[in-house]
Amino acid sequence: MLRCVYTDLDGTLLGRGASLFHDAEGAFTLLPARALEACFRANVEVVLKSGRRQAQVMEDARLMGQTAYIYEMGCGLVIDGEEMLLTGDLQPQNGKTVHDLIEESGAPRLLLDTYSGRLEYHSPWHLNREISHLFRGLVDANDADALLEQHGHANLRLVDNGAIAPKESLQNLEGPPRAYHLIPRGASKADAVARHMRARGYAPEECIALGDSREDLGVAAIVGRFFLVANGAEKDPDILRGAPPNVEVTEGRNGEGFYEAVIRTLAGG
Repeated sequence: MLRCVYTDLDGTLLGRGASLFHDAEGAFTLLPARALEACFRANVEVVLKSGRRQAQVMEDARLMGQTAYIYEMGCGLVIDGEEMLLTGDLQPQNGKTVHDLIEESGAPRLLLDTYSGRLEYHSPWHLNREISHLFRGLVDANDADALLEQHGHANLRLVDNGAIAPKESLQNLEGPPRAYHLIPRGASKADAVARHMRARGYAPEECIALGDSREDLGVAAIVGRFFLVANGAEKDPDILRGAPPNVEVTEGRNGEGFYEAVIRTLAGG
């Protein structure tokens, strides 16, 4: 029996323009809303997991009638009004946020200087963040992590959060730009999902998850089924290499893929 759906927002539940009511091409659709209605009627909880700031995810969760959500790539989890920072030893102190502490470490400047022309802040969405630093560009996240470790920043990692639309400021990339989050190393969407599951008493076989990025795909290890929406596979052809056997690719993109995954699971397919 399905009890919970963990879903990414941008590129998954939401369509063009980050709209619940538009598909990947911008045409009007009610399919994502109908899937949410199906979850409501079946008493299935829907938990948003996103790289967005808390204020943004909180508002989307409120509009959908949900009381739990995951924000800033799993750095924060809210359940029924109780907030948990999942950032390990990096905790707010002396009036400074985790974002401030990461800034002071010099790690963001190291990345920007090393990957000049290939990495920049994801303006304007990088502003007013409390935990992660948000970039856009095209770099190897594993190489970036090695660079961070070499320079004394082993407590941080750069997370690839999927492809984004081309940007005029990034003209010489080998492919479409991607969004990246610099976060505490121990934080992840998978860890936040696992903590929510324990708090609610959900078993893996009672949960499914959806997403369009490699970071989302990490959740597959702790839920019964994971659905990669079609656009995620299209934008990253190698994303399924080494993926666990419970990963399925939807036929539909974005919210239509969300509808497909929810209805198929509820129907026992």
